[in-house]
Amino acid sequence: MISRVFLATFALSLAGTVAAQAYPARPIRFIVPFPPGGGNDTMARMIGNKLTAALGQQFVVDNRAGAGGMIGAETAARSAPDGYTLFLGGVASHGINPNLNPKLGYDPVRDFTPVCLIAAAPLILVVHPSVQAKTVNELIQLAKAKPGQLNFASNGTGGSSHLAAELFKMMTGTDMVHVPYKGLSPALTDLLSGQIQLMFSSTVAILPLVRAGRLRPLAMTSTKRSPAAPDVPTVAEAGIAGYETASWYGVLVPAGTAKPIVDLLNREIAKAVQLPDVRERLASEGADPAGGTPAEFAAHIKRELARWAQVIKQAKIKPD
Repeated sequence: MISRVFLATFALSLAGTVAAQAYPARPIRFIVPFPPGGGNDTMARMIGNKLTAALGQQFVVDNRAGAGGMIGAETAARSAPDGYTLFLGGVASHGINPNLNPKLGYDPVRDFTPVCLIAAAPLILVVHPSVQAKTVNELIQLAKAKPGQLNFASNGTGGSSHLAAELFKMMTGTDMVHVPYKGLSPALTDLLSGQIQLMFSSTVAILPLVRAGRLRPLAMTSTKRSPAAPDVPTVAEAGIAGYETASWYGVLVPAGTAKPIVDLLNREIAKAVQLPDVRERLASEGADPAGGTPAEFAAHIKRELARWAQVIKQAKIKPD
């Protein structure tokens, strides 16, 4: 005799399959937790346009900026799990903020289902030309010889630039002083003038200054060299084994979204990030295409949460 549990499970599976076959039947909201015009917004619109072409419904970007991305994440987490709300997550929403804010209005694992990792954008470690260090090892030696005398800039406490430097300090045993700024522009102003000695920052913003000879590149924070700067070694290559950090972008949906819908979105996003025009656009943003399965993206998020929990705790970082 067929059990009631089996019948219930079968019915739910069938309902999910039918929903996926009819999906999407109306426009889909794509929540971006930052203002229009930035890298996150650009990424969502690019992927949204490809999904619109592939699935025949509009993917409409909904910018929900504020609180370092937390407002958008909370809005997405509370949305109906019907496949009609997507969220552009990243290292802030699913790596840093959950470890910085104990009263966060969402759980990065429980409240979301990962769909697909879109891309990762490594940072680049640069120093002012006056700094007597041309390699990562020379910078470490200099920092150890002058504890507390080297300053590093960031575009805000708790951001990826700040935490990349704190991870570097933790793994090298160096003592350098954090100087937070309200945005990248003022940080670069003091770095270029020599008031600040070094910084971890996005390659898009920094490479033109490197090519102009105004800053000296020491290393990339990725696991492999960047096509945008093939002559710059990685931090790991320079001798700090296991060092890796990057800004990243990925699509998530509210927890409880039917698996067939998640799988459909995953397939189409994974296809999109391999298209030549998308790869070219990602490269212009200093990012490398990712893709992969929902399970691989879920594992990535768990690694990021663990990594930044350790750094934030050891560095005793508190939100502003």
